[in-house]
Amino acid sequence: MRQFSVIAAILFLFSLVGSSVWAQSIYPEPVEEDFIAKDFVFGTGEALEQLRIHYRTIGTLKRDADGNPTNAVLIMHGTTGSGASFLSQNFGDVAFAAGGVLDANEYFIILPDGIGHGQSSKPSDGMRMDFPKYDYDDMVRALHLMVTEGLEIDHLRLVMGTSMGGMQSWVWGYTYPDFMDALMPLASLPVEIAGRNRMQRKMIIDAIMADPAWEDGNYQDKPVQGLTAAIYPLIFMISSPLQYQLQAPDRESAEAFLQSLVDRFVGYLDPNDTIYAFDASRFYNPAPHLDKINATLVAINSADDQVNPPELKILETEIQNVPNGSAIVLPITDETRGHGTHSRPAIWGEYLQTLLENSQ
Repeated sequence: MRQFSVIAAILFLFSLVGSSVWAQSIYPEPVEEDFIAKDFVFGTGEALEQLRIHYRTIGTLKRDADGNPTNAVLIMHGTTGSGASFLSQNFGDVAFAAGGVLDANEYFIILPDGIGHGQSSKPSDGMRMDFPKYDYDDMVRALHLMVTEGLEIDHLRLVMGTSMGGMQSWVWGYTYPDFMDALMPLASLPVEIAGRNRMQRKMIIDAIMADPAWEDGNYQDKPVQGLTAAIYPLIFMISSPLQYQLQAPDRESAEAFLQSLVDRFVGYLDPNDTIYAFDASRFYNPAPHLDKINATLVAINSADDQVNPPELKILETEIQNVPNGSAIVLPITDETRGHGTHSRPAIWGEYLQTLLENSQ
């Protein structure tokens, strides 16, 4: 059971898509919709006649006497995940339940699938490597269209996200500086993806493309060898050294744990979607724009996060350039889960509560 709990925590970031995750009645049942952005032009100049953005909403949108929305919250997922990942026991059952920090009886919660992910338009729909080479700016712009045109919301109470969604929260902050009251990026840094982070992403991409069975993206059978090689650095990106040691204290359990992770990832990751997802961060760099962020911002990382190592001191340095920003690096405890700590509001929910109170 303990090994299963850790696997579940890891897979939360890179979660299986689909609404079947929701099986509770402690908050309103999610409503699923598609928004179609017509003639969407990407930053590369490529275009799609119809770009589909799938999303889920929980709760009821409230407006003031002048018709202005007052309680809309946008939450964005991590790389290779989907909005469904937030309908989990660790996240949704804690945050969205009655009395939770994002009580769905009080807030209107929006959980989209980003471009290239979940049930939104993606390479594996049929275009494969001919799919437009999207980046985070494209993803944020598409979500802005979904919110403004699809949901007819012109202001958000809160924008937040985990990992990739955390990075996109920074992008929202300076691209649409007056669109939200508050921002909470989780498990992210507001600088260019470089150093070990970019190296690991490049390893993942190169490993898949180096497999002859990949066939330039036109594979008949999944290129398992390349995908397996790609999963090795992925596992270390999201690992927690403390938790891995606790869960796999000897050689046999460590090797069995590794194999179980590889099997699960190989089973649901699409090679082309994975290449696109990890390369989407290639132009990400909020650092030159941080002074444009008007909303109150609290960034939260964890000291055992292998993607955003605390010894780099990047978050503490860059947050000084955000006019209304503050940063918290959570200490390592038995409750933290490395990069996956972002998916445990039981740990950081008090900081979100304070942010909401201070940004009214």
